[in-house]
Amino acid sequence: MHKPVQWGILGASKFARQQMGPAIHAADGARLAGLATSDPANAEPFMRYCPDLYVFDNYDALLTDPEIEAVYIPLPNHLHVEWSLKALDAGKHVLCEKPMTMRAVEFDTLIAKRDQTGLLAAEAYMIVHHPQWQLTRKLIADGAIGKLVHITGAFSYDNRADTGNIRNRAETGGGGLRDIGVYVIGGARFATGQEPVSVSGAIRWENDVDVFTEIRAQFPGFTYSTYVSTRMHPHQEMVFHGETGVIRLTAPFNARVFGEARVEMHRPGFEVQVTRFPADDHYKLQVEAFCRTIREGVVYPCPLEFVRGTQDVIDSVFDGAIAL
Repeated sequence: MHKPVQWGILGASKFARQQMGPAIHAADGARLAGLATSDPANAEPFMRYCPDLYVFDNYDALLTDPEIEAVYIPLPNHLHVEWSLKALDAGKHVLCEKPMTMRAVEFDTLIAKRDQTGLLAAEAYMIVHHPQWQLTRKLIADGAIGKLVHITGAFSYDNRADTGNIRNRAETGGGGLRDIGVYVIGGARFATGQEPVSVSGAIRWENDVDVFTEIRAQFPGFTYSTYVSTRMHPHQEMVFHGETGVIRLTAPFNARVFGEARVEMHRPGFEVQVTRFPADDHYKLQVEAFCRTIREGVVYPCPLEFVRGTQDVIDSVFDGAIAL
């Protein structure tokens, strides 16, 4: 039996409080040991489920504590690279919220630091740990829908009323493409194992923040079209359309929060086979995979090189998109 990995969190964000803090606390092989926040009141919701949590009054204090082995970083997007590098320099394994960088080239520094330190550094790209995505990847690879012809996808929510939200501020790396575009893009790359050969896009901007983005791409052998928005009614799905069948994911990105995760297999004769995943928590599964890599040396299923590829696509969309 391995000793649980001792985790610390940099910052008491809402997402850390509601999702990743509980996931670390519940994960096998992990122990939520520390939280860094300048306001002790922010620690109270964490301590309701983790009463022995040690609260640090600044980030550096947590990073210098020898008991903390791994850190989760849920800071605003523009701070991710800086604090990931600081944590690695402090000898901590790093799980950082997406997007881990603002541009793909920044991954080169992170990868070099990861390799130099021998520590695990990863983006918190949780969907690849969910069995619905692992099943989808296998079905496509096994030819369950014949030759893949086209992928469509969508991810939207509406946060226009929350004007102070970091996702609505250009200076903190806000916008829909960086926040949720990683899912429609990375999900397609993960499920197919393919990289696009050409990418185009169209963006609607508000106050220098992208609030609607349409993405089109050509992959080897199939086409792709998706959209993301922070100004539309909540919706999400991914559809993989082949010559002999269709795979549809009904809650591909926020399983259990948006609804029950289901993989629908549409076959000839209007037959629909549904595989349900009512209880799987991809945040918890992500932490457990991270801990297995640290303790057992198991290859981590979502390395920095993979998420760099998604950021490459995002960069291409930003660089070449037309304005709507």
